[in-house]
Amino acid sequence: MSKQEKRRAEQERQKKKSRVLLIVTVALVVIVFAALFILASKDSGSSGSSNRKVEFTYSDFPRLGKEDAPVKIVEFGDFKCPACAQFTGVIKPQIVQNYVDQGIAAFYFVNMTFIGPDSETASLAALSVYHQNNDEFWKFYDALYANQGNEEEEWATEDFLVNLAEQEKLSIDYDLLRKDIQNQTYADELKRDNTLANDNNVSQTPTVFVNGLKINEPFNFEAISQEIDTAAKAAESQ
Repeated sequence: MSKQEKRRAEQERQKKKSRVLLIVTVALVVIVFAALFILASKDSGSSGSSNRKVEFTYSDFPRLGKEDAPVKIVEFGDFKCPACAQFTGVIKPQIVQNYVDQGIAAFYFVNMTFIGPDSETASLAALSVYHQNNDEFWKFYDALYANQGNEEEEWATEDFLVNLAEQEKLSIDYDLLRKDIQNQTYADELKRDNTLANDNNVSQTPTVFVNGLKINEPFNFEAISQEIDTAAKAAESQ
């Protein structure tokens, strides 16, 4: 074999080595990215919940169900939010039937007012009802969503809210309800709720937490159910 042929043979061997090295490098990069993706998926939680746990002062909020229920479900909502109305009509009844009525979970509501000025008016009215009668709050909550107007229009006025309470025959003082709306009696509590939402990166409604863990899919009842079951089992083992 001539020197020229030997050089060509050596060059071919070097090219093959370079190709093999390139393939190995690409494979390693793919493996690393796949591992990072798997870790990220685990962090997001198999049941659709986030990893960071929020400590709530549950006694601050309207409660549906037993106070000593081992699982605490918190909804952040805006009474003008169409998605919240859908959640109230579809998902919440399933939660109540399967878990609240069984004493497994308690359901709480936190105001997050961001759609319009009358979002605040509706929440101030709801807080007034709550402070008069916790049980009647939930009737008012359901009625507000069932009679929800166009989110682009200002419909949750003082007269509308008081008239709705009267139509639902809520066991409260209607004059006091009107006075609380006019005087913004519970403005500080509403501000507290909105601050709580902001501090915990709640950016949309409805947002749902189960024992302090945020549910990534609030309209996925299976994901919520799985998280409730996990939380209930954890409470039993304590």
